[in-house]
Amino acid sequence: MEFNIDLKELSSRESERVEWKENGDDKFIVSSIVKTISAFANDISNFGGGYVVCGAKETKDEFGFPKVLYSGLSAEKLKEIEGKVLQHCRDYVSPSLAPIVKELDNPKDNSTRILVFIILASPDAHTYRDGESVNYYVRISKETKEARNGILSQLLVKKQKLEYFDKRISSNATESDIDVLLFRDSIQEMGLFHQGKSLEDYFSDREQIAELVPPLFVRNSLTGLLQPRNFALLMFGKKSSITSFFPESHTIVSIYKGLDRSEPTAERHTLTGSIIEQAKKAIELLNTQAYMAFDKTSSKPNQVKYPIRALQEALINAIVHRDYEIPHPIRITIFADRIEIMSPGSLHWGVDKEKFLNGKASPKWRNQSFAYLFNKLQLAQSEGQGIPTIFRTMKEEGCPEPIFDIETESVTCILPAHPRHQIIREQQEIQDMIILEKYIEAKDQTKKLLEKDLYNFRSLDLFCEILSKLKSPSDLFEFITKNNIDFYSVNSNTLINFAELLSSLNGKEHIQFTSLANRALSIALSGKVEESQIVKAVINLKKVGEPEDVIKFVSDAISKYPSLSQNATLLQKRATAKMDEAKKCINTGKDHKSNPRTQARAWEMCRQLLSEAERDLNLALDNSDYSTEKEFIQKDIEFLEKMKKTSRKPENR
Repeated sequence: MEFNIDLKELSSRESERVEWKENGDDKFIVSSIVKTISAFANDISNFGGGYVVCGAKETKDEFGFPKVLYSGLSAEKLKEIEGKVLQHCRDYVSPSLAPIVKELDNPKDNSTRILVFIILASPDAHTYRDGESVNYYVRISKETKEARNGILSQLLVKKQKLEYFDKRISSNATESDIDVLLFRDSIQEMGLFHQGKSLEDYFSDREQIAELVPPLFVRNSLTGLLQPRNFALLMFGKKSSITSFFPESHTIVSIYKGLDRSEPTAERHTLTGSIIEQAKKAIELLNTQAYMAFDKTSSKPNQVKYPIRALQEALINAIVHRDYEIPHPIRITIFADRIEIMSPGSLHWGVDKEKFLNGKASPKWRNQSFAYLFNKLQLAQSEGQGIPTIFRTMKEEGCPEPIFDIETESVTCILPAHPRHQIIREQQEIQDMIILEKYIEAKDQTKKLLEKDLYNFRSLDLFCEILSKLKSPSDLFEFITKNNIDFYSVNSNTLINFAELLSSLNGKEHIQFTSLANRALSIALSGKVEESQIVKAVINLKKVGEPEDVIKFVSDAISKYPSLSQNATLLQKRATAKMDEAKKCINTGKDHKSNPRTQARAWEMCRQLLSEAERDLNLALDNSDYSTEKEFIQKDIEFLEKMKKTSRKPENR
């Protein structure tokens, strides 16, 4: 096989695939080169092999970018290094290796050469003997490392030197470690229990639960006893047995109120026992976080914080695909703005990292039995669809994309909360500031929220509340005009709050502010107004609107909400608005320049308005519970009596 090597092309490749060695004329350097050669051959990351380049070193330029410096090797040194490396590959690597060797011109010095070892991925798992120590080496990122614990198991499984963890015999465990009732209930729930078979049939080394699941037990060739496989013990085992044989197979759930782990009073749950039971308990805890929030800021007011399906898939992925040989529990950490689910063990060697990070399906299983049985429990997607499901459901609900932090011995799935819930949390913080009378701080924080979402009605309401406390309607006027706020995009109740604050100003700018308040109210009253806001709307409308606007709005409100027909404040405001209209009629009736017929109609209308106002005031007086309010109503009645006398004068002429 012919290999054409381009040094410039090599220098641009990932560091995972290329190792640069400036020299190699001593035992330590040669040993380092051969360890790397064996690591590339073991190919734990599925790169297909790699390159070791001697006579060059990788450094960084003035901007921090990778840069290769070519020192080169003399002809004598090149042959010396080549010979020693190949000898070490024969004598100290098992099975032995024979990398391909290439000599290249030094692009910086014609008197020296560059030596390249090309290593192809091997079907075998290779060890390197260094003195009395014999170890497996793998390439992790840009480093050559000794394969230990889960990485070593992963390598041996990949090279078919070791059976997958779930199918291995659980050492020292026996048939008695399986919870018979849990097994029966579980396979019935999975729909895998056949009526023609007994439990004894399944409790054997012959009967498979399903096509992709081996028998629960293996018979010990020496003792003749049945011993459970790892999947059988972890899924159907007694709690005490699982704790004994797999002490770190539990799940820890921590709930923090804030954004980090500094909260000393975090709520913690330790879930033990069968991984089926752990999964169901964890799902219950996670589901409490996927709550709906009612938010009037959107056409979709009911918004989940997290999609339940995304939470479930992330959890089951952590349980099913974790490396149970790594002595750490699964950790679920819930913060105010995100949920982190950490699963021990890196990605399975057959999973493409880039595709995984982009939410693509990867039907590769570290523990096939777990994956299949959890799918039958309808707790997991099949054929690697879990990750795409997480991405899809997060997107469908408007949540940020999930984040996966992939380390050497862990994978952490981070699910950010829906942005609206973050805003809700910040709004609560602002509400707390208002209670503590930190109005300036609250105002600044609210402005930052409104920069993110200009038409968030809750934020706008808080802004109005704060400015009202500060007696600063001018800030609201400036905000509305500067941002060119579209009143038709604002909640009707919020517009009423606008009007209330704007109509509170007295002085030179009063007319300008009143005009804006009137506009806000006119648009608000054309939409849906909450019953609790109606009184506030009428009070402000009385300040900035016309009497006929008040009369119509109160009448419409009472028609829509019959319970308001006995609201003393509304009845009084409608009555005084009718009295204001009656004053106009009196002025028209007294105007001798008016047509006599017009004058007559004005006096008639005046008497009608006063009669209606009188009914409203009497009804308001009967329904008022406050002495001060009753006093005002009584004064309105006294003034009404004077107006009635005025309205009778034309009849006595």
